Amino acid sequence: MKINWGTGIVIAFALFITFILYFVLSVQSNSKYDNELVVEEYYKHDAKFGDEMVRIQNATDLAQKPVITNTSEGITIVFPDIYIPKDIKGTVSFYRPSNKKFDFDVPISLSGSSLLIPAKRLVGGRWEINMEWQYQGKQYLTKEIIYIK
Repeated sequence: MKINWGTGIVIAFALFITFILYFVLSVQSNSKYDNELVVEEYYKHDAKFGDEMVRIQNATDLAQKPVITNTSEGITIVFPDIYIPKDIKGTVSFYRPSNKKFDFDVPISLSGSSLLIPAKRLVGGRWEINMEWQYQGKQYLTKEIIYIK
């Protein structure tokens, strides 16, 4: 049987459409290809953006800022000595852009001037650290990006 050029084009289109449908269905059904949103409630988060900028500016205006460092023991957050440790309240959020399952929060409860997050809780790669804290009624937001080896 001879195939003319019109039939060849239709067969080529059919094979191409079959390939695309197979690819789309396999990506949607396979859990290896995660296509979740970065933030669950995006619009609620976006509505609070102005407040977030005020808290970031408050943290930027500080004369002595908390220092976030990556050590062999883990992530260390050191507050300057001018702050009374028991008056500092808040949370430190660890966000892993590549996998939501690794995200976690740590409450800030200090007895000294530093907070240590052990290295065993952190998988290697990029981490975004958002430290939301308040001191004497004023709110602050400190953001850092750290790479763990």
